[in-house]
Amino acid sequence: MSESKKSYSAADEVGAVITRRSRLQRAWIGLKKAPPTALFGMVVIFGYVFVAVFAPVIAPYGEAEIFAIPYAPWDGTHWLGTDQIGRDVYSRLVFGARNTVGIAFATTLLAFFVGGSLGLIAAINMSWLDQLISRGVDVLMAIPSLIFALMLLSIFGSNTLSLIIIIAMLDSTRVFRLTRAVAVNVVVMDYVEAAVLRGEKLGWIMRREILPNIMPPLVAEFGLRFCFVFLTIASLSFLGVGIQPPTADWGSMVRENASLIQFAKFDLKAGLTPLLPAGAIALITVAVNFVVDWFLHKSSGLRDEL
Repeated sequence: MSESKKSYSAADEVGAVITRRSRLQRAWIGLKKAPPTALFGMVVIFGYVFVAVFAPVIAPYGEAEIFAIPYAPWDGTHWLGTDQIGRDVYSRLVFGARNTVGIAFATTLLAFFVGGSLGLIAAINMSWLDQLISRGVDVLMAIPSLIFALMLLSIFGSNTLSLIIIIAMLDSTRVFRLTRAVAVNVVVMDYVEAAVLRGEKLGWIMRREILPNIMPPLVAEFGLRFCFVFLTIASLSFLGVGIQPPTADWGSMVRENASLIQFAKFDLKAGLTPLLPAGAIALITVAVNFVVDWFLHKSSGLRDEL
């Protein structure tokens, strides 16, 4: 019996290795067939992640390091000049990738965890709990998100933790509506009802039966929601209630250097300084949308006609 168990375990391991290899091969083939826009988006996203991870190595100076000359010109010492108090713009731009993108990603993850979990519970329950959660979400969605975020941040303070929690709670309402809408069509399937009759727990049903069948729209929504969260954080920072100084953030960098635009006719490089963080925000937004569009087309089952 022990030899047979060993043979079975060895066969299982070989089968698992073959399965992983076949999945990697399919993923590589699908990646090679991706359109140029999706490849461009992936390259941009990878570049942003690389800069965010290795920001202390890439940046020549600290994000809060102050030099003697404010609004210094572009030169070999300060590649993109300095801001109004003498901080190196290039270094803050690099550290801004870590802060802005990292906080947006963490906020989106929390929003999907809260909204997705509640959406699955409401779709399975379909009783008073579903009505209670849905009506509460309707009330929150009736209030403009930006105004509500401004009010809550003024009450609880504009620190990073409050920013992540408040924006995540507000965005989780959109995730809840989408998750519930797509999960309602799955919970009535025979295999879900069979799992309920077998006595499977709610968490197991959500994780093994429902979630795998609603992943494509949720992944696509994750990319779009990341863009909205990213722009919301940048907007709040531009208004002065988002990521607070001395932490580098692209939204606050636009606000701090906006006055340089009026000097563009005298020094074009100086006029371009506030456009650099704005361009970084626009580039990551476009890149994520390119990848999301490709993923939606791929997961829809449609094929391009030759």
